[in-house]
Amino acid sequence: MAKELGPQKRKLDPKLRMVANGSEVVNTLRAEQSAAVGVQDPDLLARVPKRRDLGDRSVARGELSTAVSRGKLKEIPSSVEANVFVELVDAMAPLPPSLEKIKTARQQNLVSACVPLDQLEEILGHPSVSAVELGERVLFSQPVAAAPSPRAPSKTLRKVGSGRRHRYGKGVIVGIIDVQGFDFAHPDFLDSSGEARFLSIWDQGGETRPSPKGFTYGSEITRGHMNAALGAASDLHLPATTLEPQSQMVPSSHATHVASIAAGNRGVCRAAEIVGVLISLPREDQDRRRSFYDSTRIAHAVDYVLAVARRRSEELGLKEPLPVSINISLGTNGHAHDASSAVSRWIDYSLATPGRSLCVAAGNAGQEEAQRVGDLGFMLGRVHTSGSLGAAGLFKDIEWVVLGDGRADLSENELELWYSPQDRFSIELKAPGAKKWIGPVAPGEFIENSELSDGTFVSIYNEVYAPANGHNRISCFLSPFLSEEGVVGVRAGTWVVRLRGLEVRDGTYHGWIERDDPRRLGRSGVVEGWSLPSFFAEGSYVDQSTVSSLACGQRVLSVANLDETHERIHVTSSQGPTRDGRRKPEIAAPGTAVVAANGFAGKDRLWVAKTGTSMASPFVAGVAGLMLAVESQLTAAQIMGLLRRTAKPLPGRNFQWQDDCGFGRLDASTCLEEAGKVNQRKDLML
Repeated sequence: MAKELGPQKRKLDPKLRMVANGSEVVNTLRAEQSAAVGVQDPDLLARVPKRRDLGDRSVARGELSTAVSRGKLKEIPSSVEANVFVELVDAMAPLPPSLEKIKTARQQNLVSACVPLDQLEEILGHPSVSAVELGERVLFSQPVAAAPSPRAPSKTLRKVGSGRRHRYGKGVIVGIIDVQGFDFAHPDFLDSSGEARFLSIWDQGGETRPSPKGFTYGSEITRGHMNAALGAASDLHLPATTLEPQSQMVPSSHATHVASIAAGNRGVCRAAEIVGVLISLPREDQDRRRSFYDSTRIAHAVDYVLAVARRRSEELGLKEPLPVSINISLGTNGHAHDASSAVSRWIDYSLATPGRSLCVAAGNAGQEEAQRVGDLGFMLGRVHTSGSLGAAGLFKDIEWVVLGDGRADLSENELELWYSPQDRFSIELKAPGAKKWIGPVAPGEFIENSELSDGTFVSIYNEVYAPANGHNRISCFLSPFLSEEGVVGVRAGTWVVRLRGLEVRDGTYHGWIERDDPRRLGRSGVVEGWSLPSFFAEGSYVDQSTVSSLACGQRVLSVANLDETHERIHVTSSQGPTRDGRRKPEIAAPGTAVVAANGFAGKDRLWVAKTGTSMASPFVAGVAGLMLAVESQLTAAQIMGLLRRTAKPLPGRNFQWQDDCGFGRLDASTCLEEAGKVNQRKDLML
């Protein structure tokens, strides 16, 4: 039976509410998948076995003890922590007492903090607090690698113009927020003296150096540390990155490749100083339960890059901070895709100051059909649905597929549906093979942790007037059975979501699946235990609006993947528009078979070609850096306008915005010429 959410519970977003209502055992197991949930208690970590260690005990619900169940919590556990954004009533509001005792970061009326779950009630009850939102999972799509050992890219390949005015970005900071490690010893990042071009690297999962000023986690590796390692490497016959290690140093590193495109010696902004932030995305063989890799970490990363730029300006005796161009080739897929999420607002606040630009990869969720036998890339593309209910009493069915076929999905599957505050929809859910519907759940009601016969847990929240944007949100969760005795995967097959109009004035809805990247977790009895992506069935998915929610920000530049050879957008490149109809992506740049630095791969394999929007975005970030070298006080909005103005249509297209390529392909030279005229126009106005 559905229950009422109540006004107090509306301050807690549904995902966080579900976490807060889980036991310490459930949340210890959940933390293996949840980016924003962590457990530091060593006794609890030792007591609760990992999912991949459960073996044959995770075959079926009937094989577990009848005493194992999810009941009402006697108390909220203090041993589990969550990364949250706390929204205050205004920018001057005081912090709740519990937040004053822990380290927080603040941007206007938003505060990010890592809080024990048992402190949420006190935070929510404070008069300064209007809402609390769980950090969103940061998604990383491994780009497609082409030739493993191609020739080095030509020194002129990404060289834009003569450099007379932009000096190849000298005096600009290029920030790269990424994963898998920065190979600072690669020749593409060494200056003419053989020293590091990186100013610093904040390894958010590192423990070898002190944390940066203002933060309590991770290691800050300075240029001095890097140069010392570079100097000692030849004498010790060891790689410099072994002497000055990072928590991630993955061969063919994503971060290294991206940084090479934006600001390597053969990159676009090749004279800029580089600041790297390594998001703590744990490897499969590490304990994810201790790790955080959510959107609060992205917010902190942006703050850090800007702080380093200010510090560098002071070192150089400059009155104004150095201009900054940041690239993020990562994404999030939760929330409303309308720039209202906490991390989007945080970044937009940061970009309100002139001299700053930030590019985000549009995402690799554009593929809707298999391209060849065995190709499962379409699963990552069928993440969006939309439609309209024409009148009260009408309904729409949405088919939501959970994979099986000899594999058990041990991950949590989430679907968010957003619709107008003018409307009122109810929702029902039918499990694969079931005859009865779960629900209906009316606006303002919820079903939480309803256990099906096979052990799958269903939670549904129908929230009206979500605090972030005032719109209505339906959140559906399909959770595995989590206990110390065993784990039962989510029921495989096609789940049917039925939306029914109760009051209809607008009728439009959009939905997104919070994507899981396929990852094997181990043997689960007679089947394989996996973290699997769920997706919309054919007939339910809509091949639009798949741009990462992180790339939907008002002031961020969203970049599509241009296949230069064939003069078309790559099939995997995500599409717009945003849910509120804004035109994302803005621009398309080369992102197919891009040759750049091959990190941590040895002297004989210095270069690698990769494909993805991850490769297109740093190209634009590099050009934005050159624009800021020409005119240091350009705003993020002006840079966006310049890119739109100078974009060139693809063959057969026109100058109108289109959902896959934005306003067209990047024309870097014309863009820089136009940027150089901005100062002239300002002078004429004075």
